[in-house]
Amino acid sequence: MNSRQRRGVILLILSVLCALAAFAGVLVVIGDVNSKVGAEVVAYRAKGDIAPYSPLTAGQFEEVKIPKRWLSDTAVTDLGALRDKIALTALKKGSLLQSDMFVDKPQLQAGEQEIAIMIDASTGVAGKITPGAKVNILGTFKGKKPTDPDVSVVMVANARVINVGRLTPLEKDSDKKGPAEAVPITFALNTKDTQRVAYAESFAEHVRLALVAPGTDSAPNPADHFYTLEGDR
Repeated sequence: MNSRQRRGVILLILSVLCALAAFAGVLVVIGDVNSKVGAEVVAYRAKGDIAPYSPLTAGQFEEVKIPKRWLSDTAVTDLGALRDKIALTALKKGSLLQSDMFVDKPQLQAGEQEIAIMIDASTGVAGKITPGAKVNILGTFKGKKPTDPDVSVVMVANARVINVGRLTPLEKDSDKKGPAEAVPITFALNTKDTQRVAYAESFAEHVRLALVAPGTDSAPNPADHFYTLEGDR
């Protein structure tokens, strides 16, 4: 082997050693990253936007892998948790599914039926009343005669809300006043209360909701069910 060949062999050996050193460096970096990031676990993110209070299904989400140490304690790792659940807030596309984003779907009890009415959004209902909440439903009525006082009536006390819809623009005649936007609210009521609500929606000048404090189940005093300005003087 002449000197030129020996130099070639030496350069080849050096090249191999450099390659091995670079490979070893990559392994060290990968090992360091893995030690800092840790093992990956399965989580789920929304495929598209999801409206608040809408039912949730597994098909609305896609699987993603995230380092376990970066995943919050409330992250959902099993889509079985969505059974009979509805979205509590609006979920944007790509949102990571968390257990505090949904609640149990309200169910009708024996003797109850659903009734939905549109509530004027200007009353501040949107975002404050959620499924499971209880409200007093009030209607304001004009006097039957010009001399009769206008009256505010508690139509139903402690009505249970089972669904809150989207803010909806309302069509109205140009010569009539009324709310520009309303929110459909669905209640679970017995037959008599359902009739009271239907009457109020049809004949009341306005229908309002008053949120009842959690844990408060007592109805207003009978004397408080009707209110007139004259009676308050």
